[in-house]
Amino acid sequence: MTIHGSLFADHKENTSQDPFSLQNKKMLKIQMGYGPVWARTGSMVAYQGDVRFQNTGSGGLDKWMKQKLTGEGVDMMQCTGQGELFVADLASEIQVMYLENDMISVNGANVLAFSSSIEWDIHRVQARGAMMTGGLYNVSLRGTGYVAVTTKGDPVALDVASAPTFADAQAVVLWTSGVSMDIRVDTGGIKSMIRGGTGELLQMAFGGQGYVLVQPSESVVQGGAQQQKSSGGGLGGLLGG
Repeated sequence: MTIHGSLFADHKENTSQDPFSLQNKKMLKIQMGYGPVWARTGSMVAYQGDVRFQNTGSGGLDKWMKQKLTGEGVDMMQCTGQGELFVADLASEIQVMYLENDMISVNGANVLAFSSSIEWDIHRVQARGAMMTGGLYNVSLRGTGYVAVTTKGDPVALDVASAPTFADAQAVVLWTSGVSMDIRVDTGGIKSMIRGGTGELLQMAFGGQGYVLVQPSESVVQGGAQQQKSSGGGLGGLLGG
């Protein structure tokens, strides 16, 4: 018997030998020959070769304590071996970048995978208006290596140095080093408050030098791997409804 149609030809595995490459917009291909990687627990959808997985949870006692105290963080698994690993997260779009002795501050719910050479931790965001929310926390990724994050839809990268920049906290995915963030309260005026408000009371205001990545969705939930069930203490969890 013969199978007719272009299904298998149209969706062949890509031939890239880069450490991180997109199989398509919603699936990441990782070449394991470059060394171990960290990936979100449960994100493996397929692999070819000899790949092994070790669940590290929040990444050690220190990170576990921070995650319990702040509600922010991400459960990661260490992936080792040889071959090709494919990861994804709920069919979200995937964005790949390479850090060269640099740092980004990322919403924990958006972290998908990164090279083992990247150091990660939960950090408190320094913002003058953060006291009204009880504190803001994000995941910092620092060093040299590949990083993959997820977005709900195609994002926009805003250059904060070009103009005053504001964003809904639940739509912000990450920002680069050199960017500062404050909290802005926008009531919409007395008449707007009487009518129930605008729904945009607390906004994130960005300045400095660098980029903020914003996705076309306001449904980010902070915290660990069970995104739909968690309402952690990070940016969206504190600022969102």
